[in-house]
Parts: sequence; structure tokens; C-alpha cells
Amino acid sequence: MSRPIEASRDESARKLRNDRAFDRLSSSYDTQENPLLLLEQRYLELMIPDISGLDVCDAGCGSGRWLSYLADKKPRSLTGIDTSAAMIRVARQKIIPGVELLRCRCQETPFPEQNFDLILSSFVLSYIDDIERMAAEVDRIARDGCHLFLSDMHPETQDQLGWKRAFTGREGQICFETVRHSVHQILAIFTSLGWETCAAIEADFGAPERGAFEAAGRLDRLLEADGFPAIYVLHLRKCTAQVREAAARDAEQECRATLNGGRSSLGPSEAVRASLRIGRTNVTMILSDRLSSFTSAALGLEVDLGGYLVLPGFVNAHDHLEFALFPRMGNPPYSNASAWARDIQHTCADVIAKHRSVPRNVRLWWGGIRNLLCGVTTVCHHNAPEPELYRDDFPVRVAQGCGWGHSLAFGGDLRAARLATPEARAFIVHACEGIDREAHEELWELDRLNVLDEDAVIVHGLAIDDEGAALLRQRGTSLVVCPSSNQFLFGSLPDMQRFANIGHLALGSDSPLTADGDFLDEVRFAMRCCGISSRRAYRMATQEPATILRLRQGEGSIRVGGRADLIAIRDTGCDGPERLHLLSAADVELVMIGGRVQLASEAILTRLPPALRRGLEPLWFDGGVRWLRAPIKNMLTRAEEVLGVGALRLGGKPIRLPSLTEAGHAC
Repeated sequence: MSRPIEASRDESARKLRNDRAFDRLSSSYDTQENPLLLLEQRYLELMIPDISGLDVCDAGCGSGRWLSYLADKKPRSLTGIDTSAAMIRVARQKIIPGVELLRCRCQETPFPEQNFDLILSSFVLSYIDDIERMAAEVDRIARDGCHLFLSDMHPETQDQLGWKRAFTGREGQICFETVRHSVHQILAIFTSLGWETCAAIEADFGAPERGAFEAAGRLDRLLEADGFPAIYVLHLRKCTAQVREAAARDAEQECRATLNGGRSSLGPSEAVRASLRIGRTNVTMILSDRLSSFTSAALGLEVDLGGYLVLPGFVNAHDHLEFALFPRMGNPPYSNASAWARDIQHTCADVIAKHRSVPRNVRLWWGGIRNLLCGVTTVCHHNAPEPELYRDDFPVRVAQGCGWGHSLAFGGDLRAARLATPEARAFIVHACEGIDREAHEELWELDRLNVLDEDAVIVHGLAIDDEGAALLRQRGTSLVVCPSSNQFLFGSLPDMQRFANIGHLALGSDSPLTADGDFLDEVRFAMRCCGISSRRAYRMATQEPATILRLRQGEGSIRVGGRADLIAIRDTGCDGPERLHLLSAADVELVMIGGRVQLASEAILTRLPPALRRGLEPLWFDGGVRWLRAPIKNMLTRAEEVLGVGALRLGGKPIRLPSLTEAGHAC
């Protein structure tokens, strides 16, 4: 019995020394940039799900670093616990609304059983000797289905590089004594209690942390850490019998797949080598490669994505799908969109009539394929809803539930349309598409109609001036820009600096009637001609449009529980935003929507199990072949019956059936 007693004494002494260290550090803890905490923040903010209406606990809250973030997400209740009285005092001084703060240990809390829906414990486990006891307490206070997030310095890297847990306080350097627990050990303990692993991420330092190292004069430490995981972030879920039964039912209804060997972009700068496990329609697990051996053998069908970078599918915030086969039309420049519409109805009547003779459902499908080819997995179609767009086999996901009006000139009663839009759904309208006074005044007319609010979305906004931008900020209204269309029609571009601080800003491709090409062409045009940074363009093509369109299933991101809407491009070592400068449809080699393969290049096709490529048909597009889940041959025939054999252009780019030599494979 002597060893446990001695171990307990050692733990108590270490805890006392660490508590004193935290007391000394408490007053300056929030004033210094710590690269480990910055790195953790980047990943955790991407991984924490919607907590609105949930009961949340920050176990080991310290000075409240995460409490402010969590409070902004509108949980039903938010509780922070910590063993340091000084840290609790600092957290209490922040006056975070609705937060309850308690001083207690994570291994022994005063809460009743099954009290929380989400528990976060950030940089805590390395201060706890008996993590079995801590895990048992977490299990006790967690409700069925509770999400648990654990993060800490990576123990193996800490050993290999001799890292110490140290901070600079007012009295000089303050060191803490820590305990090493391997990631596998932590996962095993919680698994034994019935928790399932949703994500296990080993994250490296990146460019965002470089400034903190430089400020501390320790750039050598950053270089030393190259190639080593700096932290781990674990996402676990309390798995009840009901959850396991539901998972089993899902597995019976549809095959699961595992994407192995690739680098997955969880955020703009957050790319990790990890396996992605796909359930019926969603991502069910994300495991860093070194940790994938912890779980059972890969589920379902395996796809080797070694050498590829996996990105979230792009979200195109504005298109008119029925015009995908149309050519660019008009004799610009024009003063506003109405002038352009009147002109082409007169000068291009024959071309318009001919293209309209292609059956509308065929034209809509080609609009979906135009988006699919460049990695768009969700598109907003700016027209009245049509059943064809919401078929299970339509090439891409089309945003549903939005209200819309075309414009003040062509949209009928916009006020009535706005009132008819369901609560908390986007209402989308063309406005300020031009450079004259008429275009400028449209924003103010919409405001007089009480259309502008936090659910309203303006498309184009070219004529909006500084006063108009201030109005958008005041109303919380979002904006979708289509710069190449504006440049073609009016010889003018949106002022992106003017729109820097509006609520949400996204990119749309518009239609081939006026745009430069497809969605990726639009992204590159916006970066090149409007001065949009790569990171901002990435957000405007993923997270921002998902927010604007009220997409709530994880679209525009890669996250556990989110839609398995994914694309794959060759991995050059650069992150997603850096790739956008040159990225085109020719680079998109795999598209999955809801876990189903919708597009594959010749190279990817050879890697797909037969079950995943069954039903794909080849299309020659802009110099290359892509295999698509669509009735390509039938659609080409029906369009060519009207427009002529060999005459089809999709967004201005030639399309046809490939020859046997070009296709190379048969499904």
C-alpha cells in the first residue's frame, strides 16, 4: 500500500506547487500570446458544434479564455470550474453574462448526474495524475450523447523535444509540473466507459503561430518543432445503446467509406493528414494518421487519397442554372442591368429563343454539372423553386428554403415576397446592379419597403456607396458579389474595401450570360482584379455563403457530423487558400456530395472500389475527361438536337462525349 500513498502524496505536492504557480500567473495570463493556445484555438473553433440551447461546462476554465467564446454561442447554461482561486477571480472580473463559476477539481464536482450536453477541458489532463477518476467523473455528469473536447500539449513531442510548460509572469518565468498521458491511453480510458471517438487530431504549428514565437524571441523553437505535432485535440461522444443501434441501422442501409492517406483541410490554415470516415451522408470520424490504428479496421469501402488535398465542397451563392449552355450576350457597357436586359431581348432574340428550345430540365441539369465540374457542392439558384432541382440524383445540392425576388425592376411585390419568406431563412434579391443613379437608389427603395434586415441578401451591390455600406452594416444585411459579370456589363468592379465590415460577404458565379466562366474562374477573377486575399476568398467560397444561405448541416466545412460534401485536388504542400490563385476545374479530381461520388478524374477512378464508381459516365470538358454521376449521353443528345452536334458550350467551354481512347476506362 505504500506506493499508492506515496503517489498520492507526490500528486498532492505537485498540485500545490502548480496551484501556487497559477496564482502567480493569473494577473498576466491573458496578456501574453502563447503559440500552443493559439494553435488550439484555431482547431477547436472549427470543431465545436452548435451549442445553442445546450448545458455546457468548461472544466479547468482558468481565467475564462474559452468562456467568452462559448457564451457568444448562446448555450442554455454555461459553467466554469477550476482549482485556482486566483484564476476564478480573473474569470469573474470579465463579467461574462450567464456564466456560473465554481472552484473545484475536475475529478470531483458538485454537479448532479447527467447534467451537461458538452464538456470542454483545455490543457488540463497534463496536470491530472489519475485520469481514470477524471474520466469517471466526466462520464457521471455527462448526458447521453454529450460531446467532450480534450486538448493538451502533445506528450510525445514534449518528451522528444524536452518542452516544458512555462510562462512569463511579472516575477519572471513560471514553470509548471506536468504528467504525460499518451493519446492512445486517454482514448482507451474513455472508450472503456462507452465513449466513441469522433475526432483525434494531432496539429502542427503553422504560419499563424510564427508571430508569437518571434515576439518571444524563440523562432528557433518553431523551427525545431517542424514535423512534430504540437498539440492533440480530441472529440469524444458519450455513446448510448440507442446511438449504437442507430449507427448499425445506418450501416445496413448504405455502405460506408473511408478516405485514407490524404491531407484534409479542416479550415483555411488547418490541414492535417487524417482519415475521413463517411456514414450514410455525413462525416462520422476524423483521425490523424498516427492515431487511426487505435480504432477498428476501416469501415466500408476504402479510397486511397495519398497525394491529394481534401477540401470542403465550394458553396456558390448565386447562379441561374437554366442558362448554363447560353453564350455571353450583350454590347456593353451599360448603365444598369435593366438596360442590358432590354438590349439582348432585342439584339439576341434568335439566340435566346434557340437556347430556350432545349428542354428546361435538361438546361437545369447542365447548370448543375457546370457547378459540379469546378467543385461546387451546393449552389443557390436565383429563381422560383422547381422540383427538378431537388431530386436525389440532381448533380449538386441546391439550397432550399430561401425566399427570393428577382429585382425591383422584374421582381413583382418584393415586400410581399419578403413577408412570405419563412422565419430565419435568407431572402435574396438582385439590387444596385449598375453604375447609374437608378441602380444606386435601389438599396434605399428596398429599405423603404422594410426588406433589409439580417436575413436579407443583396446580389451584386455594385452601385452601393459608403453610405449604403453603412446601411448594410446597420441592418445586418449580407452581400453576394459577382465581379466578372459587373466588369463585363458595366466596366466597373465592386469596392471590396467598402464592404470589409458588413455582416457576411460571399461570391457567386452568376450565369454564363454575363460571367467570365465557372465558379472557380470567378474566384480567381475576384482575387486578381478586386484585391481579395486568398484567405478571404476561401471564406467567401465556403463558410460565408453557408452562413448567408442558412445551411446548417456543416456545408462549406469538414467536420464530424457535417455533410460529407468534399472535393480532392493534388496536394502541392500548400493550404487551400494558397491554391485558389491557380485553381481551376481541371484541378478538381474528386467530388463527393453527401458521401456519394459525383465526379472522378481518370486518376481517381482507378482508385475507387467498383461500388463507388458504378453509374458514373464520362464527359470530355475543356480538354480533359471527367466521370460524372449523371445521364451524360442522354443530356448531350437532347441538347445537340437543338443546338447542333459539336456545338455545345458549358459556361463558354466545349463539351462532348470522349472517344474510347480519351476515356480510357469503362464503369
